Amino acid sequence: MSNVSSNKKLPEGKYLDLSAGMKIHYHDFVKEGHDLGSGHPVLFLQGSGGGASGWSNFQFNVPAFVEAGYRALVIDLPGYGYSGKPTDALYTLDYFIGYVNEFLEKIGVSKLTLLGNSLGGAIAIGFALKYPKKVSNLILMSPGGIENKADYFTMPAMSIMKEVFVGGANSRDSFAQFIKKALVFDASIVTDELIDQRWEVFQLQNDQVIKTMDVPNMADRLGEINVPALVLWGIDDKLMPETGVMKLAKGLKDYEMLVIPKCGHWFMIEHTRLFNRTCLNFLNDRIALNDRIAK
Repeated sequence: MSNVSSNKKLPEGKYLDLSAGMKIHYHDFVKEGHDLGSGHPVLFLQGSGGGASGWSNFQFNVPAFVEAGYRALVIDLPGYGYSGKPTDALYTLDYFIGYVNEFLEKIGVSKLTLLGNSLGGAIAIGFALKYPKKVSNLILMSPGGIENKADYFTMPAMSIMKEVFVGGANSRDSFAQFIKKALVFDASIVTDELIDQRWEVFQLQNDQVIKTMDVPNMADRLGEINVPALVLWGIDDKLMPETGVMKLAKGLKDYEMLVIPKCGHWFMIEHTRLFNRTCLNFLNDRIALNDRIAK
């Protein structure tokens, strides 16, 4: 893996200048001794929310992918992490997809696997619909974009958000309580280091991304996706309606699915080894199959 070093709690990687003054922060990892052109590229797409960033979401997963020979690209989406946060932008799904596509074109990646959770999952679905020839596989973990916006506001996490932030919206303790109560099943896995990482980057955010975020319901278009997909879902997710599981099961054409108990919204953090093993088995099998067909 390439080096990341910083005196900040959240490691700092590289920056890329894109259109309209957008600066994207990202990490680009390959196995030691390999060049950046080797290894099937996997783009990790984070979820939304306070303090979210590519690294804080996927820091426990990236090393396993790199060791397995994959090129791991981890970006901070616009409005998050160390990436640009314009206060006059409308953070629509197309806005995110546009910058993801521009980023990939600038670094010379023409086909890849998209791995996204929550908002990142919605971006992965939307990207696959808009640029089908650029996507070889999808890995979707409790993805957004398959329900109407009003349905998300009926979920327990929204009540928890009101409960813990009343009178303490800028408190690190309230911030930590929301993560422990709303995003995971087992609060003991949420370490002080993880809280500190997200709290630090939360201080860099403005509220424009939350106020203007607009992700359409793409459930009716899932059948247009022709690439293999892996779906992972925690049955104790308090943020995403469980109806999403059946929408994905009935809508996608070619998929594998793993739904597990005692798991909240952060499958990749709560069940790291299972997540890594399942994703890598899926990718190894699908890429090997594609190689055999190509021959």
